[in-house]
Amino acid sequence: MPSLRRLFSSLVQWIDSDYSTESPEAVRARPDGVNLVRCLPFVVLHLGCLGVLWVGWSWFAVWTAVALYFGRMFAVTGIYHRYFSHKSYSTSRVGQFLLAVWGATAVQRGALWWAYHHRHHHLHSDDPEDAHSPHVHGFWWAHIGWITSRRNFPTDYSKIRDLARYPELVWLNRFDIVVPVLFASGLLGLGDFLAHAAPALGTSGAQLLVWGFFISTTALFHGTSCINSLAHLMGGRRFETADDSRNSLVLAFITLGEGWHNNHHRYMSATRQGFYWWEIDPTYYGLKLLSFTGFIWGLKPVPASIYEEAAQLAHRDTVSRFSVSSVQQEINTLRRVVPTAAALAIATVNSGQAVLPKKADGPAWHKDVSGELVGGRTPAPSPSATPPPAPPAPPPAA
Repeated sequence: MPSLRRLFSSLVQWIDSDYSTESPEAVRARPDGVNLVRCLPFVVLHLGCLGVLWVGWSWFAVWTAVALYFGRMFAVTGIYHRYFSHKSYSTSRVGQFLLAVWGATAVQRGALWWAYHHRHHHLHSDDPEDAHSPHVHGFWWAHIGWITSRRNFPTDYSKIRDLARYPELVWLNRFDIVVPVLFASGLLGLGDFLAHAAPALGTSGAQLLVWGFFISTTALFHGTSCINSLAHLMGGRRFETADDSRNSLVLAFITLGEGWHNNHHRYMSATRQGFYWWEIDPTYYGLKLLSFTGFIWGLKPVPASIYEEAAQLAHRDTVSRFSVSSVQQEINTLRRVVPTAAALAIATVNSGQAVLPKKADGPAWHKDVSGELVGGRTPAPSPSATPPPAPPAPPPAA
């Protein structure tokens, strides 16, 4: 019977994510494990991509999928992450609600659930309590497995009191299936309308649903998940944070600027994550443009002290690498090369005067009577030289 109650609870949670027969604390106290019922939405999402075999493709459908990928990636990075999780800028209450709706089209649960888990991640980054650390749980668990675990399903509203005081946000978070269903239905209806109103586009309701919802959302999910699974494994580290967060240009391209993860973990309150102009951060550019309209304001900058710290670390790293690695390597090379070069130079200078040494017949080198080294043999007399006089004959015997 307990298993049936858990099954019933999991099914109801597809509609009401706050429903549970157990307290959220009891659920979170359970060990990690894959909940097969919770896996079904991910299975359906990925299987829906196979619908392309039946609906085909059109340029309109493909570009719609691409546009929705980047438009909703901005919603995840610029809204769920930089606003709801870190409050790196401000907006009105109406603006806040509209941002939450926009973020919900990404089909990554509600804004409050997302913010709660991300704040928890920063508190316990790469520790055993971190729900999606690749160092603790492995790559695949960090990428997708943690979402299927029952213990990670509830939203701990006590950890996000600043957001939980808005009932409209709580409602969107509780019924987090509403916006995705409306979004998918809207794509289906738009495709049907265009099939009749603009047949030259070559699209249809089913085709736009497959490309705009299933394919685009699946790509969006895996692109976002790369920050959990890869941003602590690949890239460089500018700041000495307590975790293994890293900066990656590749991930920055995929996630519109979220790849500067080490920057972010050093100072998470800044609106921008690419701290320097060469660190591309399209999410920040979009938020900056949006701020010109007055819809959002108060974008938080990177403090001067952070830039000073980065400069000091860069200088120390440069000095360390230059003094220990580069210079020492050059010194070691010179120690090997200079004696050899000097010997070759001396041999070259003397090559016109000295006779190259040859191996002697015997085991030893010897000198001539004048004491000059001649290479192991006495020089032969010159052919033009006068031979020495013969010794006098001995006197005759008496």
